[in-house]
Amino acid sequence: MKFSVLVEVRLRPGIADPQGATIERALPALGFSGVEAVRVGKAIRFAVEAADEGAARSEAEEMARRLLANPVIEDTEVTVLGGALSSGGGADGR
Repeated sequence: MKFSVLVEVRLRPGIADPQGATIERALPALGFSGVEAVRVGKAIRFAVEAADEGAARSEAEEMARRLLANPVIEDTEVTVLGGALSSGGGADGR
């Protein structure tokens, strides 16, 4: 079965986030006040073939550990979205 997976990668607490700081400084100039603690990360979506949801999650966690994130400075969160996809479904569920 194919499963749609979302891997969110973000910098660990205490790691400097210059992109987030730049965005946070720029938002008030655009009329958005009261925004703080901006952090920038990345979202990686894909479909994976696996026997069940647990196997899909396990494989995605291994991908995140080995390739998608730098475990020294980044944390990951893996979400298996909505169970098995129908045949031909992509990572966006279509």
